[in-house]
Amino acid sequence: MAEYETFETGRAPVKAWVKGVPVEEAARRQLENIARLPFIHSHVAAMPDVHLGKGATVGSVIATKGAIVPAAVGVDIGCGMMAMRTSLSAAQLPDSLAALRSDIERAVPHGGIGVKGGWKEGIPDSVGRRFIASGLADRLAVIEGKHEKITGANHVVHLGTLGTGNHFIEVCLDEEQRVWVMLHSGSRGIGNRIGSYFITQAREALLRRDGAASVPDRDLAWFEEGEALFDDYVEAVHWAQDFARANREVMMERILRVLRDHFPAFRVEKEAVNCHHNYVARERHFDADVWVTRKGAVRAGDGELGIIPGSMGARSYIVRGLGKAESFCSCSHGAGRTMSRSEAKRRFTLADHAAATEGVECRKDQGVIDETPQAYKDIDAVMAAQRDLVAVEHTLKQVLCVKG
Repeated sequence: MAEYETFETGRAPVKAWVKGVPVEEAARRQLENIARLPFIHSHVAAMPDVHLGKGATVGSVIATKGAIVPAAVGVDIGCGMMAMRTSLSAAQLPDSLAALRSDIERAVPHGGIGVKGGWKEGIPDSVGRRFIASGLADRLAVIEGKHEKITGANHVVHLGTLGTGNHFIEVCLDEEQRVWVMLHSGSRGIGNRIGSYFITQAREALLRRDGAASVPDRDLAWFEEGEALFDDYVEAVHWAQDFARANREVMMERILRVLRDHFPAFRVEKEAVNCHHNYVARERHFDADVWVTRKGAVRAGDGELGIIPGSMGARSYIVRGLGKAESFCSCSHGAGRTMSRSEAKRRFTLADHAAATEGVECRKDQGVIDETPQAYKDIDAVMAAQRDLVAVEHTLKQVLCVKG
C-alpha cells in the first residue's frame, strides 16, 4: 500500500508523504503551481516536513527536463548537514557543558558575530589556504568574470562560519550514549548573492519568453537548456554547493580541535555523512536523465546515509535511504516549521522555550524564540510518515546546541 497521498493538478500530480502531519493550504497550492510547470518530469514529490517557501515549497523534490527553476533551489544554496561519531561517551562529559559551548562559539564565528558573521580578527591561514587549494578561488573568479554583480560577497570571510536562523552546531548522544558532533549550515553570503542574482535573471528571461503571463508565480521563472544563462547558473550553483560542503568541513575541523583540547584522548570514530538538502543535481529517474532540485530534502538512495535533524529540544536521526523511486530517492531534511518566525515570537515565552530545551546547554534568550521546538512539526510524526523512504540507523539527542 502506498504511503503517500496524491494531489491531482490537471497536469503532473503531487505525491506527498504527509500522512499524520499537518500541511498548510498555502503550501499545497504552491506544490500544485509547481506541478503545473510544462517541464515537470513524472510528478512532484513532497516530504513530510513540507511547508510554504519562497518560490518553491520547502520539503519538495522537483524533477525537470530541459529546465531549472533557480528559486526552487533558493538562496541558501548547498545548505546541509554533517555529523561525526566520536570515541567519547556521556559518562566522560562534565556536569556543565557551558565552557565547551563557549569554546565552540569562539572557534566558529556565528550569527552576527564578527564581520557580518564572518572572521572578525582576520581569516585564519588554514582557511585561506583551503579556499585557494580547493580551486574554489579560481572557479569563482571565472564566474564573477561573466557576472560582475556576483562580486563583493563575503566568500572567504564566511568559509568556516555558521549561518543564522535554523543553522546550528550540536553535541549529541546516541542510543548507546556515544557522543556525536552534528552541524547545519550552507553557502552563507556568497550563496545568497548567487541565488538572488540568478533568480532575478530568470524572471527577466521569463518576461522575454512567450507565455510568461500564464505562469502562476513569477518566482517559478526558469532557465532552459541551450540558453547561456542556464549553463552559467549550473556552473555557479555547483560552485556554491562545493563551497557549502567545504564550509561544513572547516567548521567540523575547528569543533573537533576544541573537543581535543577538552578531552585529550578524544578521537573520531565515524563520519556519518556530509550532505546537501538545498541543491540541484543531474540524476536518472523513471528512464530519463533529469535535473532534480531538492529544496529542503535529502537524497536517500538505496543504502545512502543521511541526516534528519529535529529542533533544538527534539531527537535527530542518522538514516539509511531505501531508494524509493516515487520520492526520487529522497527524504525530509528535518521536522519542518508549523508557523512563521514572527508567529513563534508572538506565541511563545522565554519560560516556554526554557521548558522545551530543558537539559540542553544552549541559548535561552529572546533571540532564539523563533527556533523553539514548538515552532516545528513533531519529528516522530515526520519520521513515521516516511518509514518507506528511510531506515533509522541512529537516534540522537542533543545535550549542547550553538545557534547562529
